[in-house]
Amino acid sequence: MPAVSPRPISPPVNFLDVSASSSPRRRVLLVSPHFPPVNAPDHQRLRTALPYLEGLGWEAEILTVNPEEVPHPQDEWLMQTLPPALPVHQAGALPKSITRWVGLGHVGWRCLPYLARLGDRLLAEQSFDLVFFSTTLFPVMILGPYWQRRFGVPFAVDSQDPWRVEAAPAGQHRPGGRLKYGLDKALAAFWEPRVMAGVSQVVAVSAAYTQTLQARYPWLQPEQFTVLPFGAPEADFAQLARCPLQQTHFDPNDGRQHWVYVGRGGPDMAVAVQGLLLGLQEVRSQQPDLADRVHLHFIGTSYAPVGRAIATIAPLAAAAGVADLVTEHPQRVPYAEAQKLLTDSDAVLLIGSSDPQYTASKLYPAVLAKKPILAVFHAASSVVDILHQTQAGTAITFDAHTSPEQLARQLAAPLRTLLAQPQHTPPPTDWDAFAPYTARAMTQTLCQVFDRCVRSP
Repeated sequence: MPAVSPRPISPPVNFLDVSASSSPRRRVLLVSPHFPPVNAPDHQRLRTALPYLEGLGWEAEILTVNPEEVPHPQDEWLMQTLPPALPVHQAGALPKSITRWVGLGHVGWRCLPYLARLGDRLLAEQSFDLVFFSTTLFPVMILGPYWQRRFGVPFAVDSQDPWRVEAAPAGQHRPGGRLKYGLDKALAAFWEPRVMAGVSQVVAVSAAYTQTLQARYPWLQPEQFTVLPFGAPEADFAQLARCPLQQTHFDPNDGRQHWVYVGRGGPDMAVAVQGLLLGLQEVRSQQPDLADRVHLHFIGTSYAPVGRAIATIAPLAAAAGVADLVTEHPQRVPYAEAQKLLTDSDAVLLIGSSDPQYTASKLYPAVLAKKPILAVFHAASSVVDILHQTQAGTAITFDAHTSPEQLARQLAAPLRTLLAQPQHTPPPTDWDAFAPYTARAMTQTLCQVFDRCVRSP
């Protein structure tokens, strides 16, 4: 298989120069069933790109689904981050009470006929140069080839997660049960190649996804792929500073150190979590006064609905003997509150997966919070390289052969250092090195992808 060469991330663009260009603006229809006020992570690329698109020569309209049809909580604060004149078109969805009987309760299938009809109308009445699908609700991507045939408009897709999975890893939960999982798998195997047969460009958050797709579909060429993580939402933190939002998980002025982790838990993170907690216990056994100054908060560790979330970190803390220093809040919190938790903290914890391809999208908000960062990640993760380049935090690494006890010994010294430093000590971040990872710079690269779609024959 020919290797897929990730395109380099360009430095931040001079927006004054771009917006002053006399080149005509092109128009893109951005398709994302999840969109503000829905609090879902898969619209982050579009939401953070929107403030910069016009300056880069692209005029955008949004095609989404009525938020009331989406089984995600809502966060009205997200609406404040959108350009005020942005056209947003909302489609309906079939009632879940009907579609679930045929195994298609997934909103990606339920919205499909409504999304197709609304998209038909928009593409017939207006001139668009490109349709871009950025979502983890993969079924809607089948509209790309359909609209390409009917209206002659090219389309591109954003690969944020694998769509077609050959088999669930041993022991992994099958969402919806074996029958529903099998149906989803069969539909993905049927539709993914049909989408990839006509796609102009593929954006992916991980090089592993591009390698899988090119191996599976040899007609796709390396120049059709761009590896592009989500950008750091610098505009969000500027907005947050002007917002009176409060978080209620701890008092940042109570004299204790509050270290915060915001994100999911899971079995693949057990080594990192156990190593961290055992390391804290080791420090406590030698310097109890030092360790007892800190409290660790693990927020939003479960994807389960309210009332069904199960604590996964608290049992590990009890086993490590530090339960009194740890609080777990499994329920997800609104996006703005999550960022406020970071800015109110004394340090940000980043926990990595045993999967070396795992890249924490929460890395960039952690850097923008301007708080010390302690990351525990697989040695092959890009998080480690980015922290090293930007000097924004400390990364302690592990691999497939590292035990939690070994990791704990590695963590003892950096834990002592972090505990001993004065509160409200900002890290020595190299902001010039961080600039290529901002939403502004990532959007420049995204628009280069859009430009290639339009230039393609």
